Amino acid sequence: MKKVLLSIVLLFISTIVFCQHFMHGAGLTVFVGSSPGTKTTVGEGFTYSPRFNFIETENMSVAVGVPLSLGFTFSTSTYSNNYYNDNASVGVVVNVPVIVSLNMGRGSTKENREKFGYFVGAGLGYHHGDFLDSYDDTYSINAFGPAANAGVRLGVGRKHRNIEIRLSYMKGINDNKRLGYDGNGNYVTVNEKPNIYGIACLFNF
Repeated sequence: MKKVLLSIVLLFISTIVFCQHFMHGAGLTVFVGSSPGTKTTVGEGFTYSPRFNFIETENMSVAVGVPLSLGFTFSTSTYSNNYYNDNASVGVVVNVPVIVSLNMGRGSTKENREKFGYFVGAGLGYHHGDFLDSYDDTYSINAFGPAANAGVRLGVGRKHRNIEIRLSYMKGINDNKRLGYDGNGNYVTVNEKPNIYGIACLFNF
């Protein structure tokens, strides 16, 4: 995993050196995290999304980007084991994927003036989040794994500026072992590999 992360960092640095254009945007993101034996966790936060185009044509670009998201997670529980138990958990969420994307139409380059654009990308991500298990115990996860996103861009004004609507997904694949419970309430070792879903609305400058 460390070698993979190092390779991606080196790719990102080389892309900066040889990039044709730098583009960026910012906005709001909502994350939904789930894992077997846990309650669904919702995180809300702010995303800053820089990217570097290293291949460009009139209507298309290929880029490397790092849509960095910071925010808070919220988990709530009303019932546990048939007893009333009003419980809530607030934590921190950090999501950092490195994405290679194909961009078409509006927002693909600074010169493109089309009204509509779209994109799709894939790469590797890191996610830190706080979760609430079925017995209302809070725990943290640091997950690495494949990530992907896709979305559309709607032109605003006469220049290349646009509003972006993005859907994202990441699957944790590294070991996140912790003490949990089985169906009988006994302590067991649980290895969490969460699914992280996201939706964002950004303004690209």
